Amino acid sequence: MRILITLLLIAIACATQAQSSKRKRKRESSSQATEQNSPTTLEPYYPKKEYGPRKSRNKKRGGGPTYESQDEYEARMRETVKTIRRNERLMMKPQYSNPMYFGHKRPPKKRPPNKMKYCKVCGIRH
Repeated sequence: MRILITLLLIAIACATQAQSSKRKRKRESSSQATEQNSPTTLEPYYPKKEYGPRKSRNKKRGGGPTYESQDEYEARMRETVKTIRRNERLMMKPQYSNPMYFGHKRPPKKRPPNKMKYCKVCGIRH
């Protein structure tokens, strides 16, 4: 009886071993296929360098400014002169030239000292 039980256990062990070895082989074959495609620390991938003359990067471009670029420059300069003159004209308004306005669009009201209010624009009581 003991011999029969031991033989049975040995047969079961061999059967499970055979099944697991087939699975291991499949895993090993699939892992080998992926390892061949990807670099590892033991065999890292180094791209192969091509030795030969380098291509020149600094190619000469056009022969200088064109008439179109000069016209664009002159147009930009005319626009800036225009804006500068407009700003000068605006600064001549009393809002900017008269000290009574002090940052206000209209001069603030003059109140008696006991009714003066704090102004949010200039930070002065008036």
